[in-house]
Amino acid sequence: MIVRRAAAVLAAITVIGGATAPAALAAGPSPSSSPALPSGLYGTGDPTYDGVWRQSLAFLAQHAVGVKPAAKAVDWLTRQQCADGAFAPYRANPAAACDAKTPVDTNGTAAAVQALAALGGQDAATAKAVTWLKSVQNADGGWGYTAGGASDANSTSVAVGALAAVGEKPAEVRSEDGHSPYDALLKLSVPCDRDGGGAFAYQPDKKGALAANADATAAAVVGALGQGLAGSASKQAGAAGCKTADSPERAAQNGAAYLIESLAKDHHLTSALPGADPQPDYGNTADAVVALATAGRGDKAADAMGWLKDHSARWAEQSGPAAYAQLILAATATQADPRDFGGQDLVAKLSATGPEPASGKAAASSSPAASEQKEKSDGGVFGVWWFVAVCLVAGIGMGFLLSGRARKQQ
Repeated sequence: MIVRRAAAVLAAITVIGGATAPAALAAGPSPSSSPALPSGLYGTGDPTYDGVWRQSLAFLAQHAVGVKPAAKAVDWLTRQQCADGAFAPYRANPAAACDAKTPVDTNGTAAAVQALAALGGQDAATAKAVTWLKSVQNADGGWGYTAGGASDANSTSVAVGALAAVGEKPAEVRSEDGHSPYDALLKLSVPCDRDGGGAFAYQPDKKGALAANADATAAAVVGALGQGLAGSASKQAGAAGCKTADSPERAAQNGAAYLIESLAKDHHLTSALPGADPQPDYGNTADAVVALATAGRGDKAADAMGWLKDHSARWAEQSGPAAYAQLILAATATQADPRDFGGQDLVAKLSATGPEPASGKAAASSSPAASEQKEKSDGGVFGVWWFVAVCLVAGIGMGFLLSGRARKQQ
């Protein structure tokens, strides 16, 4: 997810291939040369592509554990919104009006809606954002990363979560052609008799074929069940195995079955750059845990949770607030304790990457250790730019860019 969001910003250029990567990607990360960041922003890494995303994830995770973020942190997020309701990933000068060159996107906008709705008291901002999302819904009922971009499973799913967060019924939010978000997701469900049957594709390839994508599957399972990024633990699982996806719920259960199979051997998902050995994908593994819990298959996520507890500490430290948020959401979805996660207090570590929370048992500290944690967040080699690279390559091959952005890792 983090990759999906941090990198998805490149989707518009990679979807057609041939476009060059941003200069920042070509040159590599350089946190030390970045301008001073707002004190209300979580993390110290370059927020150009994921500022709103990581802030929103942080709020959702804190809300899940009863922590209220600082007022200045909430203010930073609301000021990233443009007059038309859309959110840009990062606006260094929010006092300046947005224009045609402001890079707004559906993913950050939908994530911000979910976060602000969870906090409450932001009805005007969320209403404007949802109105904008509806205005850029595609004819097939889904959403692309950018307005007018081809629908993809990840963007459609996060938009579903935004609609649900403000009390809308996603099935009733239809395009001018009469299609709902669930129609778009069903079209991306891989038939059971195909390779990767039960999974969701990110998008069809150039020939219209669907290729199983674990990141898209984790997102779509939650979206097809009408839930947001935090998921919602359920004990009502559908029939196991892959069966004809004749409803969003059935497609979600098929996706859950695919994730269970994908996690069975090593208890984690993997990703790899061409020519490199597959590497553990911590963020997508955490998302898969949330998806399984939401589909009522949380019992099948136990081994993956154990693996995350044993192996995710370094990844989270180097990747920053969105990574800690993903782990917290996975823990709460499976009723694990995020304050004792493999010996880590994830809540305290997340809080240390931003301003001290307004209330709640955050275990935030102004100690040197906490300050050091904020210094490290988002600055490691496994942070946003590594994931952007993964997504960039994936996008050229499948028509998107992620498995990340946008995340699965910052």
